[in-house]
Amino acid sequence: MKSTVAASFWPKHAGGVAETIRSRLSPNGIPKPIVEPMPIFDQGDIVRVPFPYTDRETRQHRPALIVSRSALGTQEQLLWVVMITSAENRRWPDDHDVGPNYREVGLPAASIIRPTKIATIESRDASQIGRIPRTLLRRVSGTISRNLAL
Repeated sequence: MKSTVAASFWPKHAGGVAETIRSRLSPNGIPKPIVEPMPIFDQGDIVRVPFPYTDRETRQHRPALIVSRSALGTQEQLLWVVMITSAENRRWPDDHDVGPNYREVGLPAASIIRPTKIATIESRDASQIGRIPRTLLRRVSGTISRNLAL
């Protein structure tokens, strides 16, 4: 027997409602929500996300680099990411070139990492497509630390 649980009872899932299946093992009769586990990502992973824009209400799916050391927030569901964009776009002072091996890290075209464009996303919105080399991650992390005066 299937039922639904209101969003106020359980965090947003499937449009604010989590699907549940009643369990005979539940002594109080309250259905236990069935929720997909949050994906686990590491600093340096390249993910595909709906990246937010500051000048528009729309979002576009694009690659991003995870810069947080681990998942953040309640229930560890948030990630800090920075934008990855085409190397053909106008460069900004703190951009980092991914280099000629962009396909090996999961990118479809020559790309740059833009640490100035940082966002907080929900990990459930991300899917891993690759990983950057540790040396490039150190350079990007150094730029972020410098810009935050850490």
